[in-house]
Amino acid sequence: MMTTTLFTEGWTFYREGSDPEQVRLPHDAMIGEPRAAGGGTGNHGGYFPGGSYRYSRTWTVPADAATREYRLFFEGIYGDTVVTVDGVEIARSTSGYRAFRAPLPDLAPGSTVTIRVDVDNRRTPNSRWYTGSGIYRQVWLEALPQASFADDGIRLVTRSLGAEAIVDVEVALDGSTDGQVVRVSMADADGGTATTDLRVRGGVATGQLVIPAPRAWSAESPHLYTAKLLLLDGDHVVDERVMRTGIRTITVDAVHGLRVNGREVKLRGACVHHDNGILGAATIPAAEHRRARILKDNGFNAIRSAHNPLSRAFLDACDELGLYVMDELTDVWYGHKTPHDTADRFGDLWRDDARAMVAEDRNRPSVIMYSIGNEIAETADAEGVQTAGRISSFIRELDPTRPTTLAVNMLLNMMAARGKSPFQGEHYSAVPVAEPPKEKPTSTAANAAAASMGKIMQTMSRLPAADKVSRDVFATVDVAGYNYAFGRYRADRRRYPRRVILGSESMPGDLPTIWKLVESVPGVIGDFMWTGWDYLGEAGIGVWSYGAEPGGINKPYPCLVAGPGAFDITGQPGAPALLARAVWGLLDAPAIAVRPLQHAGKKANRTPWRVSDAVPSWAWRGMTGKAQIEVYSADDEVELLINGRSLGRKKTGAPRRFVTRFTTLYEPGELVAIGYRRGVETGRSSLRSAEPVALTLRAETDVLTGPDDLAHVWAELADEHGVVDFAAADEVTVTVSGPASLAGLGSAAPATEETFVDDTHRTHHGRALAIVRATGEPGEVTVTVSSRRHGSATTVIQALPPRAETVAAALAEGSAA
Repeated sequence: MMTTTLFTEGWTFYREGSDPEQVRLPHDAMIGEPRAAGGGTGNHGGYFPGGSYRYSRTWTVPADAATREYRLFFEGIYGDTVVTVDGVEIARSTSGYRAFRAPLPDLAPGSTVTIRVDVDNRRTPNSRWYTGSGIYRQVWLEALPQASFADDGIRLVTRSLGAEAIVDVEVALDGSTDGQVVRVSMADADGGTATTDLRVRGGVATGQLVIPAPRAWSAESPHLYTAKLLLLDGDHVVDERVMRTGIRTITVDAVHGLRVNGREVKLRGACVHHDNGILGAATIPAAEHRRARILKDNGFNAIRSAHNPLSRAFLDACDELGLYVMDELTDVWYGHKTPHDTADRFGDLWRDDARAMVAEDRNRPSVIMYSIGNEIAETADAEGVQTAGRISSFIRELDPTRPTTLAVNMLLNMMAARGKSPFQGEHYSAVPVAEPPKEKPTSTAANAAAASMGKIMQTMSRLPAADKVSRDVFATVDVAGYNYAFGRYRADRRRYPRRVILGSESMPGDLPTIWKLVESVPGVIGDFMWTGWDYLGEAGIGVWSYGAEPGGINKPYPCLVAGPGAFDITGQPGAPALLARAVWGLLDAPAIAVRPLQHAGKKANRTPWRVSDAVPSWAWRGMTGKAQIEVYSADDEVELLINGRSLGRKKTGAPRRFVTRFTTLYEPGELVAIGYRRGVETGRSSLRSAEPVALTLRAETDVLTGPDDLAHVWAELADEHGVVDFAAADEVTVTVSGPASLAGLGSAAPATEETFVDDTHRTHHGRALAIVRATGEPGEVTVTVSSRRHGSATTVIQALPPRAETVAAALAEGSAA
């Protein structure tokens, strides 16, 4: 039988000019590089440089190598990659988000060989966001028998769903013989199992599996089945695959919109880039699961991958937690967006990239749609439309069960149609430039341009020219993806009554208007906010600055993060998260946020990609001045109390775009917001100031299970009640002892010259986050944090050996590949 084991231990990492170091994969090589104003990625990648790297490890060839095929499965390597064994090339990859296999050559059993992976990511910028470098996703060692299930050879499709479910099964095999049997079973957690046997003919087995009393998968009820497939030769098990999947149907049309299991669904979506904040691009499953969980817990029900296929670990989390996924192929076709991106190689890459994406997604209940590209300006002309048709048709041939879409920015398409490149030079980030500036713009001009971008895109998208440059390409896909163009929804539905519309990318502050359209315009199936989770790179697009600080969108070094996230890079919520929950009717009480008091009285240099800089805190110890308070609510009215005194009632809800504002002199104590509907209280919430604070530790878990489990440990300057003082600042140093290591240390500060790979870091808004990574050995993990001015603290986390079900899940995960 095929076996699949993690191949992430024992690697030696070489960086030019540095000593070799032992690393555990996944590993991001870029996050450890020194940033500088001249860093090769520029504002796109957060001013990190690129680099050239080498990973190597030895491997002892198993005794059964003569009868089994061994190979490595790389989930993703960023940079041009060559894999060798004892100097002999066995594979290469030039696509940073594509999984690929490296067959290990015929080797003498018992011999020891050296596996080497060379990664070249020196040519930067090659993306419009932080990419990371190196072997940033997991690696598996696969061992195949002489007859086996083919790669991407298992296709399970729910044909009908009612009192019983009918699942179409198609299985492709390598090296099989006619007369062998594929036994297919699906079991749920309650022990119910349905089984069928399929006869192999010509290397293929097809048939149907009938499941009585099925439990359907949806975002609201993410029920998973364990599918087991056995290749049998008589009673002998030749090969086996195990995977988790769900039973569900999806349909989409202009009359009923998107339906999952026959019920209409509106997508409350978050666009998500692939980095994990202070971990960089390292795709550690526990970090991916945490991001998905926090988004789900806060009302999002859908994820758009931006702008590359999601990792296997994130998809696992979406399957398990219940999040609909629009998986996206690429940000670039034939037209360059940065000088060194993949545009020159797109024609050679896209088919294999699409195959890899579909192979990972096809049996996942969470994936409901494929996007063939993002903001591809060349789709304004006939050649681009033909390319869209080819890609969309190719993906439909691979997987006819899911619709395709394309995220179109109509302003960019209009510019391209006029022969104006929207991606000029090396400094394009988010704002198209119709003409090169004749003079160096002043900071005031840059701020004004940034603040008006949302209005400009909406105004331009309403023009007849916007329809002209988008209608042909929309006809090539099943769902029309509108980036920043909600102003067209009503008119386009009248003009194209058979068109299905999706807000594939939108400003967070536009959500109150957009959601009204989602609920009222037939065929509009949802919206994706830019962004659900903040990310590294595209530095400053959503970061507000103050006074004479640099404004605009492309902010200079040392700006690091993009800034538009509903959650910052550490997972703390901001005003966009509160607004979204209010708009969606998911708040059980008014939500209070306060604009940072240290900037009181300063002019804010706003950007449209962030609705507000307010944060949920009333703890600004030692500060004075006018506090600007925002209360988010779907109620009719909100009353705000400060230390028991009423500041009055104000209208809120939809007529006030779900937010009302109060201004008062700051004073320590308690803020209380009370919501009212028809004069009756519906709920209340509060924020308190902090009493004298000390360094405290708050671990999100007290148990680590198995290798690569993570503990997110907050070092907080908080009082005895756990209230964090947002005005407090300090420098903290972290040490970890026991069977774990410090994987990253940092904060959500938008601009910093610190690195995330040191053991010392300054706090931001009273917090720093330490991420501790288990080794897999049992024992006590002691995390000690010391500060310069607020004392020290220690917490203990129990590291347990891997649970049997955890090991089984990991093996099943690999087997599904």
